[in-house]
Amino acid sequence: MSGRGEGASWPPSMGIRQYRWSDLDAVWVLHQISLAQVGLMPGDGVYYDDDIPQISEVYLADRGDFLVGEVAGSGIVAMGGLRRIDDRTAEMCRLRVHPEHQRRGYGAQIMQALENRARGLGYSVLRGDTTLRQVAALQLYRKSGWRELKREVRGDTVVLYGEKQLNAVVSHF
Repeated sequence: MSGRGEGASWPPSMGIRQYRWSDLDAVWVLHQISLAQVGLMPGDGVYYDDDIPQISEVYLADRGDFLVGEVAGSGIVAMGGLRRIDDRTAEMCRLRVHPEHQRRGYGAQIMQALENRARGLGYSVLRGDTTLRQVAALQLYRKSGWRELKREVRGDTVVLYGEKQLNAVVSHF
């Protein structure tokens, strides 16, 4: 089913809201599916998930946030978090879109909502990382004005670290 029938909007609209504890199972599955899609697995030095069972403590309780994106009939299809680094800097992490819902702008919507939320929380700098394997994420960061800070090799994976100055124009990631 393509969802492109007469009168249907394409892509289906996605609602974005704050994470709640009842979302844990769906967030856990989305995290695992998204990393497996790009060949990242537990024990590879890049894949970690110890924060997922503790979203309320790690993200929500310490001047951060965690957002989920829902599409009617599909449930949670996207997610992303903000984690406090210091008074002016937050880390954007766990930016995920289910493989069956990619290339519809949902990742960009979650990223924009997280950037807006970071501004609202008083942050002026966002930091984050991705890998060379995560081509769509890398393209999204570049398109959104992030700049690359450094690269690091972990096992057979190259991790790129970047940042974005909020309310500023910067060179690309």
